Amino acid sequence: IDNTITPYRQKLIDEMEKVLSYTSKDVTKESFAMQSSLGNLMADMCLEMSTAIFKEKTNASIDFAMFNYGGLRAPIPAGKVTKEQAFKLMPFENELVVVNLTGKKVIELVNFFIENKKAHPLSKNIALHIKKNEFRLTIKDKKFDKNATYNILTSDYLQGGGDKMNFFKNPERLTKLDYKVRDAIINYFERVDTLKTTIDKRIIIE
Repeated sequence: IDNTITPYRQKLIDEMEKVLSYTSKDVTKESFAMQSSLGNLMADMCLEMSTAIFKEKTNASIDFAMFNYGGLRAPIPAGKVTKEQAFKLMPFENELVVVNLTGKKVIELVNFFIENKKAHPLSKNIALHIKKNEFRLTIKDKKFDKNATYNILTSDYLQGGGDKMNFFKNPERLTKLDYKVRDAIINYFERVDTLKTTIDKRIIIE
């Protein structure tokens, strides 16, 4: 194996070691009542970076974002946040998409979330109150309407039914953002000086 550091290889190393942001604490998948600091960050930053793109394409807004717990491939250690860490968190070539789902399918989504008992990333513009197998859902400060449709940000992998998220298949409308999940992460890291993560009231379990 040739381990010679060529100028091209050194350029790649330098690019991966480029500092984009900072975090004062470890950001991990450790679950607290079906939330995690990494999952919350993932959903929120992808939503933030996708909002303007979706608005430009459709003149509509995204209602919330959902991704999968298994898709969070690495924690973000406390300290400097590099481009390499974005690649470790999302090593796949997955792209962001927005699905327009009926209220019935949103109920399927919530039931899957409850029954799966994992901290699948959900964005902060929802409030899901779970009591046993019943729930109350608020989306963007409005009570969930089973007769409405909702625009949900996710990845193309999950939209195809990956991780058994079959409710994302056959949406009323599918909008491809032509934007990789990893690129959204990198762009967000570049945008903020310090990552702010929290466990909040987006999920409440009685």
